[in-house]
Amino acid sequence: MDTTDTEPSRSRRIIGAAAIAALSLGFTALVTPPAFAADPVEIEILTVNDFHGRLAPDGSVPGAAQMGGMVDYWRSQNPNTSFVAAGDLIGASTFTSFIQRDLPTIQVFNAIGLDTSSFGNHEFDAGRADVDERVLPAADWPYLAANLYDRTTGEPAYEEYFIQEFDGVRIGYIGGVTEELPSLVSPDGIASLEVRGIVEETNRVAAELSDGDEANGEAEVLVLLVHEGAATPDLSSSTDDSVFGRIVTGLSPDVDAIVSGHTHLAYYHEVTVPGMERPRLVISAGQYGMQYGHLNLSVDPDTGQILSFTGEVLPMTGFTPDAEVAQIVAEASAVAAELGSVKVGEITDSFYRAVQNPQPPSTQNPNGVPFPENRGGESTLGNFVADVQLWATSALSTEIALMNPGGLRTDLLYASSGANDPNGNLTYREAAEVQPFANTLVTMTLTGAQLKQVLEEQWQPAGASRPFLKLGLSQGFEYTYDPTAAQGERITNMWLDGRLIEPTDTFKIVANSFLAAGGDNFATLAQGSGRADSGRVDLQAMVDYFVANPTASPDYVQRSAGVTMSAPGPFVPGDSLTLDLSSLLFSRGGPTTGTVEVALGDTVLGSATIDGTIVDTTDEQGRASVTVTIPQLPAGVATLVVTVVETGTSVEVPIIIEQPLEAITSTKAPWITGNASVGKTLKAHEGKWSVKKPELSFQWLRDGEPIPGATAADYRLTEDDLDAEITVMVTASAPGFADGSAVAEPVTVMLKPGASRGLSK
Repeated sequence: MDTTDTEPSRSRRIIGAAAIAALSLGFTALVTPPAFAADPVEIEILTVNDFHGRLAPDGSVPGAAQMGGMVDYWRSQNPNTSFVAAGDLIGASTFTSFIQRDLPTIQVFNAIGLDTSSFGNHEFDAGRADVDERVLPAADWPYLAANLYDRTTGEPAYEEYFIQEFDGVRIGYIGGVTEELPSLVSPDGIASLEVRGIVEETNRVAAELSDGDEANGEAEVLVLLVHEGAATPDLSSSTDDSVFGRIVTGLSPDVDAIVSGHTHLAYYHEVTVPGMERPRLVISAGQYGMQYGHLNLSVDPDTGQILSFTGEVLPMTGFTPDAEVAQIVAEASAVAAELGSVKVGEITDSFYRAVQNPQPPSTQNPNGVPFPENRGGESTLGNFVADVQLWATSALSTEIALMNPGGLRTDLLYASSGANDPNGNLTYREAAEVQPFANTLVTMTLTGAQLKQVLEEQWQPAGASRPFLKLGLSQGFEYTYDPTAAQGERITNMWLDGRLIEPTDTFKIVANSFLAAGGDNFATLAQGSGRADSGRVDLQAMVDYFVANPTASPDYVQRSAGVTMSAPGPFVPGDSLTLDLSSLLFSRGGPTTGTVEVALGDTVLGSATIDGTIVDTTDEQGRASVTVTIPQLPAGVATLVVTVVETGTSVEVPIIIEQPLEAITSTKAPWITGNASVGKTLKAHEGKWSVKKPELSFQWLRDGEPIPGATAADYRLTEDDLDAEITVMVTASAPGFADGSAVAEPVTVMLKPGASRGLSK
């Protein structure tokens, strides 16, 4: 590590101030040694992030009582222990916490003694009013966000930093929340908040806490708590040109460490940053309280200089459960068990979210992840929820429902979860855990052009954490897309109940309030006309649906498919056309392979076996390539029908048919005149054709092969032509006719009289 100073550190500013004070007292003060050198102050900083209300133990999730025991242990080892977090402590929680609006989770962190936390995006799931009026009054710790401003006052909306002091050493915690916040929660719910840059606002606060002015707060050590994180656990993802990489490398040298979250990954890095005497620590503790971050800090209390600063990510296991926390969890579990055990309905098979390829074992997940979520894939669950929301608003004349994949937090499983829960039984708890956000359903009117734009917005802006977000669609609404097309031009056709949608058509749409407000970068939905809150809540809509329809079965028919044609057309009978097809199968649930057929009317023109390989982050699983020959058809639009035999998935591919043009024919063959000797010039005569005055082109041939560049009516023979047969192909073109070609009788090339081989020019 390079320890060369390029800028004064805070510790050196403190030392410099002490020296100046000594000078003002005279030389004696400078030479008098201190009576005692203070012992270093040892501080433990414990971190968690993305807890998401995981209160009770469940498989690899150790539960809140174990987290409380972890903090108890470290405090018993060192009273100078700080417990902090990087957001998403609540929101997207399991039913035990969700059913009481996350109050048990807040009570748990109060009982453990959380010192402070940054906001996460999920703290704002129910909007700013819920944070201000319910969450903050219930939490005993300060929530921090230096980059959130009130649009009315122009001032910071929340506390920007929190200072904690241990034996004279002050740690300043600065808070920051992801700049993607407006696309991750309902924009309407945070309309009064302005999200500013994390780097700029953190540096501003860090400068204030390091300027020597006690009036605006001072700290010897600065730590950023930020709800933003690396895309992978690798060091490169914390130092690249990503949003998080720019935070790590762009903060001023005043900031000593970063406690991060949001991406649910576990990592610890020491990053060399210009201007810093020691590496900047960067840590994230994964998710759900499965692990925790531990930073050990040693500071000279006389100078404020950091003597050592190290970190590690550790498993949240092996601690004595905290009794008070365990009691809170037990009481919350009892409430959840009573409210959640109510039967809602029955399912005949599981409704799944889309998945990616299995992840191998890792430090974060020792057993690997068999079914990682893929928000870019069509799913039986997403389509089912859209069906339910369309049903729930049918009295309002809605025609299409759209569901965002991020709103689906778990699967609806057919298998029993334990005693008193037989296979296929669907409880209130299971339904609630799928959609824990309590969004209302909002209706609006969109044109066909706007609806197409909404579908185009599934391909997310550059830099988004997920490149593609697949919307769940209600039954009857279908579309095709070309995955190879340019941004904004991928949607090729849309249908509603079999009728092709035109740009000027209008439709009444329903979506949850998050999506309807333009969440997840679906900005066009925020522009719909006639917007109205239906008064229906997504979870209650699901419950009501099962009251009316006691049993539900997953639908394995895909509601969109990828189609790439080898040529755009028009086509004439006899032409060959290859269709590259994708999105023919679900990544989880239903057949994993099958056969796709391409038909015209009752005639199957071609078929292929479907490749069910999953393509991560996309909807491209279920791929096949089918080549067909266009049969004899009248001019006009013909419709090819693509069908998956095993599921009934079917989409239409309209193509334009033209009748073949009458070809121009040669009524008198072209001929060649001139001396067929090397160095002489031959002349092509076009002959006669079946149309008057066609446009002519020429191509001279040597032994049947085109001579490069020889495309004029005249051709001068070279030594390369010696002993070869030379001829010319004449092609005639005319509007409304197919080109015609004819070849003249060949001539054999000889030397000029008296010339020797190799000497001709």
